[in-house]
Amino acid sequence: MNYQEFLESKRFKYLSSGKIINKGEINPILFDFQQDIVKWAVKKGRCAIFLDTGLGKTFIQLEWARLIGGRCLIVAPLSVGRQTIREATKIGLVLNYAHDESQLKEGINITNYELIDNFTGNVDSIVLDESSILISISGKIKRKLIDIFRGVKHKLCCTATPAPNDYIEIGNHAWFLEVCTHQEMLAMFFINANKEHTIDFNGKLIIKKGSNKGGQEWRIKHHAEERFLNWMSSWAMFMMKPSDLGYDDEGFDLPELTITPLIQEVIGYHQEDVLFFDGLAGISDRAKVRSDMVDVKLEILNGLIREPEEQWLIWCGLDKESAVVKKALNGYCREVKGSDSIESKIKNFEDFQDGKYPVLITKSKIGGYGMNFQNANNMVFFGLNDSWETFYQSIRREWRFGQKRPVNVYIILASPELEIYENIKRKELQATRLRTKMVDRIKLYEKGEIMDVELVKEEYCEDLVIGDTWRAMRGDSVLRLKEVADESIDLSIYSPPFADLFVYSNSERDLGNCKNWNEFFTHYGFIVKDILRCTKPGRLSCVHTSDVPAMASRDGYIGLKDFPGHVIKLHQDMGWVFVGRAFVQKNPQSQAIRVKCKSLLFVQMKKDSSHSRPALIDQILIFKKPGENAIPIEPVKNRELDNETWISWAHGIWTDISETNTLQYYCARDTMDEKHICPLQLETIERCIKLYSNPGETVLTPFMGIGSEAFVAVKLRRRALGIELKGSYFRIAVQNLVSLNQDDLFQETVNAAPQA
Repeated sequence: MNYQEFLESKRFKYLSSGKIINKGEINPILFDFQQDIVKWAVKKGRCAIFLDTGLGKTFIQLEWARLIGGRCLIVAPLSVGRQTIREATKIGLVLNYAHDESQLKEGINITNYELIDNFTGNVDSIVLDESSILISISGKIKRKLIDIFRGVKHKLCCTATPAPNDYIEIGNHAWFLEVCTHQEMLAMFFINANKEHTIDFNGKLIIKKGSNKGGQEWRIKHHAEERFLNWMSSWAMFMMKPSDLGYDDEGFDLPELTITPLIQEVIGYHQEDVLFFDGLAGISDRAKVRSDMVDVKLEILNGLIREPEEQWLIWCGLDKESAVVKKALNGYCREVKGSDSIESKIKNFEDFQDGKYPVLITKSKIGGYGMNFQNANNMVFFGLNDSWETFYQSIRREWRFGQKRPVNVYIILASPELEIYENIKRKELQATRLRTKMVDRIKLYEKGEIMDVELVKEEYCEDLVIGDTWRAMRGDSVLRLKEVADESIDLSIYSPPFADLFVYSNSERDLGNCKNWNEFFTHYGFIVKDILRCTKPGRLSCVHTSDVPAMASRDGYIGLKDFPGHVIKLHQDMGWVFVGRAFVQKNPQSQAIRVKCKSLLFVQMKKDSSHSRPALIDQILIFKKPGENAIPIEPVKNRELDNETWISWAHGIWTDISETNTLQYYCARDTMDEKHICPLQLETIERCIKLYSNPGETVLTPFMGIGSEAFVAVKLRRRALGIELKGSYFRIAVQNLVSLNQDDLFQETVNAAPQA
């Protein structure tokens, strides 16, 4: 594999596993945008369709199932299955309803989530209709879906646009589709900020861990934002309206929506064991208040609906709420309860859709997902909880593309419940702004996916600045090293990135941006091999490394990974000889503060020392290129080393290196950087240069950063050649090198820069 092929393989993009079809094979009843999405989805093989309600997800999934071929199983919420069967007849398809695996037939089959235990995954393709169920259902059922259908060749998830600030829902979709596991998604794109979560609408995109009771925040790494959106567009299609992707909105204009809160003031309300009511503390408080306020709210409902002439949909959450409402509207209504048989639920839903009775009473968790109740345009929330997703989905049962009449939504509240409504309004504002922002940012990538072209290209820049005794090259080290002559380098010294995704840039050329260690060391191998080529025989390379912490979110365990050991093996595989290493002592307290390491804290040692460990110490790995060194390195003759100093350095454990003796770096750090750039201590660099090179010789650093190694090399009367990918670091490195006063540093005339 050449380097360009490797870069292509590194791309954070899900590759297609389906088949290519022509649009002419798709049923012409579908709108143009629906046909394009079907074509894209069939090619992808495994993907998600996040289209808002009424945009035709049912037709899209049915055509996908037909064109993918083989035996397909659609899993849908209760009653949506029958609704899907009726929709299928409009495009000439016949669906088989299967209660268990024995009833599956060749072609398209459909069942309900409640029956999932009756199947083993013996199908060619699987569709999850209303796949937002992956977050709303229990973890047990979610794992069943993932486990039962693991390995199924073709998969499709369909739901209305998911909440973009809920990484759990996005991650679970990727997990089910086998794009990656939820844990892998976090490791690639997210960082755990370990603090109270906040959502910054005007700043960076933040993804909130909705179920985390500790208030932890998982946010997208700054440099990963665009990569995350690009990655999502490679397996998921987001759309709130056709014009999001450049199509015509004609026929998909939503009717007017009016949401009217009807509030009954309640004076003197107090709860048991509480003298004064001062707000709702939790779920139990909310349920208690709603139960207490049923009779108060019933008065408002009676004034709103007494003898209904139009159809009404009434959402309740508590059994007491629905029981009271049903009694008040007896003769006009039917109630669909969780304890009803499947057949009874289906009949009552379908009778309401057919206009056979005026009022349907049910709970959002029963009828709030997937159902099409466009036959009605009035609804009442008689009970309201804090779930914006439930509120949104319930409204969209009537307020859908295709609804011809204005939709009226009434929310009946007693004053002690007001904070529930205020919470919903706050979440609605958050969700609307974030969804709009995400769709706006992702649509360019999605257009590229639909058109099967790459509309967003990576910017790659090169530059060259030459001083009297140094040469600074901006660009990809793999490419720029090709310009360095064979056997022209006397010493290389550098600190490679430690395989930490999207810390310093979003470029695929960044060695740090690798999904796993195999990819990292494959990338690093291109550089190690070329450094060997351009190093003189018998000369050395000094590589700064350290053990790397293993994190539960990224690696599945907490511990350490032997990064130095892998670096040694790579060098040996490439032809280098490992000749030694030096350990550089670190202050454990400073490290604990700097990297927020719990295992180095006093409190952890006192609480349970089994979770404590020593500080991570730097390791300078020393490698030699095979062959005889033509020019001896003579540090004593060069007056750079004496016997006493040599003894101190030869111990191999350097305890006298100042951790703070580094080049100033704050001005080089981008606001997007997740971590400070970590320049190598100047004394460490000085020791390597004095030990393993002579004045006037050329020192190479392929990861120049802000120029520490090149700076010390020039200061010690060597020539320096540095390569750096990132523009902001390159500019600071050049400034640092220019700041050296060449006349004061050199007693000899240097006529030329080191030749590359």
